[in-house]
Amino acid sequence: MKRRTLALVFALVLALSATACKNTATNDSYNPKKETKAETEKITVKVGATPVPHAEILNLVKPTLEKEGIILEIKEFTDYVLPNTALNDKQLDANFFQHMPYLEKFNEENKMNLVSVAKIHVEPMGAYSSKIKSKDEIKEGAVVAIPNDATNEGRALLLLQAQGLIKLKDATGLNQTPKGDIIENPKNLKFNELEAATLPRVLPDVDFAIINTNYALEAGFNAVNDSLFMEGGESLYANILVTRDDNKDSEGIQKLIKALQSEEVKKFLEEKYKGAVVPAF
Repeated sequence: MKRRTLALVFALVLALSATACKNTATNDSYNPKKETKAETEKITVKVGATPVPHAEILNLVKPTLEKEGIILEIKEFTDYVLPNTALNDKQLDANFFQHMPYLEKFNEENKMNLVSVAKIHVEPMGAYSSKIKSKDEIKEGAVVAIPNDATNEGRALLLLQAQGLIKLKDATGLNQTPKGDIIENPKNLKFNELEAATLPRVLPDVDFAIINTNYALEAGFNAVNDSLFMEGGESLYANILVTRDDNKDSEGIQKLIKALQSEEVKKFLEEKYKGAVVPAF
C-alpha cells in the first residue's frame, strides 16, 4: 500500500513539473507580438518657430516624424528673442526662425552658444508699399520703415544700396545703421527703425517699408508679386534650424533635419510660396 501511494505522489510531481516547463517555453521562447520598452518609447522634440512659414513647414513634417518615433511639439512665437532664450534655458530642443548673421549677433550680445545644424530655406526680403506701385515712384524725402534689430537692419540697408537708393560706408557690412553708415542718400530718405513684426501694420504711415518675408506672408503679401523690389538669389540669409551644442547630435534633432531637408519640403515650398520662400538645401 505504501509503495502504491509513493508511486502516485511521484507521478503527480512529474506531471506538475512538465506543465511548468511547457508554460515557461510558451511564454518566453515564442511571442512574436512582444515589444521591448525601447521599441515602444517615443521621443518628444520641442521646437520654437514663427508662424509663417516656419510653423507651417514643421506641421508638414510632423506626421512623417511621428512614423519615425518622434513626437514634434511646435511652440509659436511672434518675436525674434524669446525663441532663443527659451532654447538656451532648455525649455525648447530647437528653434526655426532665424538666419546665421542674426544668430551670431545674438550669441555675441547674450553670451550664448546656440548652434546652427541645417540650412532650410531663404526668404527674400522685400520692399512693400500701400502708396506707390514701383521703385520709380519713390519721391524726395520719402519715409522708409526698416527693422530695428541689428542684422535685419543692416540687411535692409544692403537691399536699398543694391537698388541704388543709398550708398553705405562698408559695401558688404551686415551690421550697419542709418545714423552712421550711409554716406550717400540722393533721395534724402527718412528712416523709421521699428520692430520687425510691426512693419506690415505701419505701411499706411510711411511711403514704403522693408519687411522680412515671414511677416510679409502673414500680412498676405508675396515678395514675387507684391514687392516694389526684393533680394535676389545672392542672399546670404538662409533660415536655419538651431539647437544647443549639447543636443545637436541627438536622435530627435538628426531625424528633424532629415525631414526638413526632404523632397517633400522642397516641393511644398515651391508649390505653396511660389518664389517667396526658396529651398536652401
